[in-house]
Amino acid sequence: MTSAALPAASPSNGVLAATQRSSPLRVYATEAKYELIKQLRIPAFMIPTIGFPIMFYVLFGLVMQNGSRDSKMIATYTLATYGAFGVIGISLFALGVGVAVERGQGWLAVKRASPMPVSAYFAAKYVTTLVISVVLMLLMCLIGYVFGHVRMSGAHWLILIVAETLGAVPFCAMGLAIGYLAGPNSAAAVVNIIYLPMAFLSGLFIPAEMLPKVLQRFAVALPPYHLGRLGLDAVGLEPASNAVGHIAALTGFGALFTIIAFIAYRRDEGKTYG
Repeated sequence: MTSAALPAASPSNGVLAATQRSSPLRVYATEAKYELIKQLRIPAFMIPTIGFPIMFYVLFGLVMQNGSRDSKMIATYTLATYGAFGVIGISLFALGVGVAVERGQGWLAVKRASPMPVSAYFAAKYVTTLVISVVLMLLMCLIGYVFGHVRMSGAHWLILIVAETLGAVPFCAMGLAIGYLAGPNSAAAVVNIIYLPMAFLSGLFIPAEMLPKVLQRFAVALPPYHLGRLGLDAVGLEPASNAVGHIAALTGFGALFTIIAFIAYRRDEGKTYG
């Protein structure tokens, strides 16, 4: 009489079974969770990325306007524009510099060798960027309310936070493209070369209407201009009828940067794996 031998239980079998039972959503959520924890544990990233926009807003939007007749309006205006400046910086540094560095460290090769879908890695980067952007916007809104005496309806506060957070998505795609086009040692420099001049020329530091005429026409062709204007629309300082155009422009830029990022990713994969 013969009997079929049953495989002995082992920890590895248990891990395999648990992995097979894991839903795709759980994989994505877990990757996003640990990506966020990783960023929170890097003060060299979190402090300047969140601190610089807040510092600029406090200095130029509040302190230098203290006592002026239009201080409340300026505090409201700069809340929208410096908020846009902040979420763009988070997007470019978290994705652009982060992906470039991890490519250089070989971490992406490790991720690719795991059973996790590569899309979970990129989704985690996007989710982490948006979560940090929400934190930044909440802090800036709190500072604007307490120290800048910014007063809006609850709907306007919510629209501002949502608009500028979701408006960061095209810049996440831009950061991803930079992360695959730039090297790990040059990515931070590339981001700074692009980020700061682009923000200035888009009217995030001073109103675009105060720039020379030729630069005003050029500003419309830059994605931060449209995010800044979307923020101004949210606080009631830009005609609401223009919002659709700004959303369409940001969507177009997002699609363009996504295509560039995908091409750069495929090129990088071809170099690594043939």
